[in-house]
Amino acid sequence: MEVSLKKENDWILIAAVILLASFGLIMIYSSSYVIGYDRHNGDYLWFFKKQLQWISISTILFLFFMMFPYRLYQKLVFLIVLVSFISLGLVLTPLGVEVKGATRWINVGFTNIQPSEFVKLWMIIYLAHVYSRKQMYINQFGRGVLPPLIIIVGIFALIMKQPDLGTASLILAVAGLMVFCSGAKMFHLVSLASISGFVVWTYAKSEEYRMNRLTGYMDPFADETGTGYQLIQSYIAMAHGGVTGAGFGQSVQKLFYLPEAHTDFIMAIVAEELGMFGVLFVFTCLGLIVFRGIVIGTRANTPFGSLLAFGISFQIALQVCLNVGAVSGVLPITGIPLPFMSYGGSSLMITAISLGILANIARCSPRKVKQNIELEKVG
Repeated sequence: MEVSLKKENDWILIAAVILLASFGLIMIYSSSYVIGYDRHNGDYLWFFKKQLQWISISTILFLFFMMFPYRLYQKLVFLIVLVSFISLGLVLTPLGVEVKGATRWINVGFTNIQPSEFVKLWMIIYLAHVYSRKQMYINQFGRGVLPPLIIIVGIFALIMKQPDLGTASLILAVAGLMVFCSGAKMFHLVSLASISGFVVWTYAKSEEYRMNRLTGYMDPFADETGTGYQLIQSYIAMAHGGVTGAGFGQSVQKLFYLPEAHTDFIMAIVAEELGMFGVLFVFTCLGLIVFRGIVIGTRANTPFGSLLAFGISFQIALQVCLNVGAVSGVLPITGIPLPFMSYGGSSLMITAISLGILANIARCSPRKVKQNIELEKVG
């Protein structure tokens, strides 16, 4: 006889999240205390304290969304889409905050938030909802595949206005993978991938600095003090660390040589200070999170839950690939943060919310076990 167990937490997922968030906080301290001392009147703990505040808030969010029934998001889809467009539109108004030539943040008084980070998750919820309801005719391009992608195109255009090619491309890629998991025809997938690639390439060619990012990583030494500077400093950091690392706190590149050492390029500091052991620890935690996400998706008892789990897992996996690829010179620099490692409140909170939702899908898909019941035979 099969009997459903009570709801269970995915403790492997939760343990990986706790370990990675704790390790990320430690590495943010190590990579930022010099720049904190320089930029914030001698307060070398400034970035550490800010990140600790965001981790505290993110922990509450993770626990809340782990307990919040994920099926209820389907009732909020219209509001989710509306808020996505409104928040991205507000970035383009006087409320938008410009940093280093890009306007991606909104000033909410006590801090700045980056709407595109939240939109990444909101679009996954939207696509999971729509495609879970289109399973009967997912093979029909005009009726099944195309309509939700019109919303994605609108979101892509607004994010590119900021401009933020990395995040916009990430949303397109996750959308494509979710269409694949929905069961669309391969011809439709190939066609969409070709069109998306052409659009991204066209946007990249429209501005010289974008093309420099896309081509500069191929030969950073051709412009050592310009487009190749950041990547070269990352190379130096990894070479300095070697296999065993230079030791915790002993990074040289964080001493104003490597720009964004505590944000997008924090993995270079991990490699420099802790060597391959530190890098493998980060990869193990992230790999466990993605693996458990895929397992949760396969075990979910609703199409919506499966697509939602797959979408969250794909997004984290792609962020890791894009970030580490940029740090190592395998891919162009896109400005994509490393989940739970890079400094920043918006990215940390949305990752915590995403994994809280993933944990709730696991709780709502309890395993079944066979239980032997001894029956008494009468007569």
